[in-house]
Amino acid sequence: MPFLAQAPAPVLEGRECRIQLDRPRIMGILNLTPDSFYDGGCYTGLDGALRHAERMLAEGVDLIDVGGESTRPGAAVVSEEEELARVVPVVEALVGRLGPIISVDTSKSRVARECLAAGAHFVNDISGLSFDAEMAQVVAAAGAGLFLMHTPARPDRMQQQTGYDDLLGEVVAFLRRAMDQAEAAGVPHAKLAVDPGIGFGKDVTGNLELLRRLSELRCLGVPILLGTSRKSFIGRILDQQDPEQRLAGTLATVALGVSRGAMLHRVHDVAAARQTALMAWAVCRDPVVF
Repeated sequence: MPFLAQAPAPVLEGRECRIQLDRPRIMGILNLTPDSFYDGGCYTGLDGALRHAERMLAEGVDLIDVGGESTRPGAAVVSEEEELARVVPVVEALVGRLGPIISVDTSKSRVARECLAAGAHFVNDISGLSFDAEMAQVVAAAGAGLFLMHTPARPDRMQQQTGYDDLLGEVVAFLRRAMDQAEAAGVPHAKLAVDPGIGFGKDVTGNLELLRRLSELRCLGVPILLGTSRKSFIGRILDQQDPEQRLAGTLATVALGVSRGAMLHRVHDVAAARQTALMAWAVCRDPVVF
């Protein structure tokens, strides 16, 4: 049975910022990790990270997602100290030199707290508040925005749990509980967005089902974030084992995501994804106004 849609607010609020959702918005990935599946090791130094951020800003990125721990399937947990050493100096430099809207991709409350103190505006928690009991309070205390993603387990084990009796129903229930937890801690509804967790504890069939039924996540009444960029299910479908060859498949999912109501897209390739999203928006939006 499909879930009934609710119209999300036209604005997503963060710590001292607002993202207008009058068109699809692009979240650019800034991985500061040596082992991420696509660009691990590319931007581990401060200068390289800043150059990549400058490039994304020139390409029209709307917010930059800074991460210091790989969440690819099978990835090992990184210590708080290592994650902090990777991300805090970059967040500070981004705030001081470039001034973009920043989210920090972490499921650790201490990392979130220090990044928010350094100037980040959002926390992107892949665990949907399920890994660290203090995360919601940290986000609320800072007045930050919060992206809540569905995953059934930590990255080192999540692909051992890809079977569901009712995939979308379980994803919606998980995200609704996470939203309730966030709001109970003091994070306003207007500062929440949800992500179905493509590739996190799902097989190819499950990922495709979530993409087909993405619009049903609108029942939660908050913006939808979609993260498909260069992921392995695209490679499986297109027989492209090298993530470098998965851009076309990624852009197809961005366009389809726009058509199904995703207003935020987490991507490696900002310029291509932005153009794809805007073209899909022009086709899908009624009426179109330029």
